[in-house]
Amino acid sequence: MVMDADVSVVESGGKTDFQYGNVAQSLYLPTKVDRVLHDGDEVKLDGTVLVAHLTPGHTKGCTTWTMKLQEGGQTYNVVIIGSPNVNPGYKLVNNAKYPQIAADYKRMFRVLKSLPCDIFLGAHGGYFDLERKYARLKENALVAFVDPEGYKKYVADKEQAFKAEFAKQRAALQQ
Repeated sequence: MVMDADVSVVESGGKTDFQYGNVAQSLYLPTKVDRVLHDGDEVKLDGTVLVAHLTPGHTKGCTTWTMKLQEGGQTYNVVIIGSPNVNPGYKLVNNAKYPQIAADYKRMFRVLKSLPCDIFLGAHGGYFDLERKYARLKENALVAFVDPEGYKKYVADKEQAFKAEFAKQRAALQQ
């Protein structure tokens, strides 16, 4: 299952990726997408419902997932961030292969800030301090992962990093 804007990348083995399509080490075996996802689509796994949120920028179809988790009579909002990173070499201004990249990043941050979050997870453990939280998991079950302030800070930090890089690239064009 892949968000609609990333289908061609997955099915081409990475060849249509706006940044890495010409980098041999980034290519992989093409994979057939079984289900094309759109913003707001639901994926049901047993009794769990995950909601796909289009959070483009890092890729055109970058996806952040949300779900509800019930434990001990309490309901938690879970957010699994796709990626808010601006990778080295990403061209945010005058990008012929991805003209709307800066607007997409701005959309992504609006979406991320709008999502209620009790439990913060992500595509990479470093996003949400997995090692520290996992060590605490043994002590106090799910509570170790409850981190709404960590989520807000992470999103704010990544948005500031994006804004700084965007301003730097815009200024370089005006010189």
